[in-house]
Amino acid sequence: MEGDIIIGGRKQKKAAISIFVILVLLIGTLMWGMPNYNVYARELSGKAELREAEWNRQIAVQEAQAIKESATLKAEAEVIRAQGIAEANEIIAGSITTEYIKYKFIEGLNDGNTEVIYVATEAGLPILEASRLNS
Repeated sequence: MEGDIIIGGRKQKKAAISIFVILVLLIGTLMWGMPNYNVYARELSGKAELREAEWNRQIAVQEAQAIKESATLKAEAEVIRAQGIAEANEIIAGSITTEYIKYKFIEGLNDGNTEVIYVATEAGLPILEASRLNS
């Protein structure tokens, strides 16, 4: 019986030594692996931030281009509108006669909202009563 205990004790010693060796190897691996993993994780994090910054820059550039195109199209529309007004003014200026102007003046007097009447002088300019309006 005593021999069984010794044999069992040797097995326990071998098992304990094996567990100790495994724990030492595990701790060593962790001590070596954790710093390397931290460096690797930081590198990946940096790459992700760089990629995000590049995307944000591309978005900003696209937005600026859209604003520029919008401003260009609005400016072109204003030029077209101004050309249309200029052409309309030329047509109107070429077709207005003094009789038409007198007709519009008389028509304006008959609209019911006229309270002050300006009488044209010899030069065709109205008499302005600025002093009466100020008081």
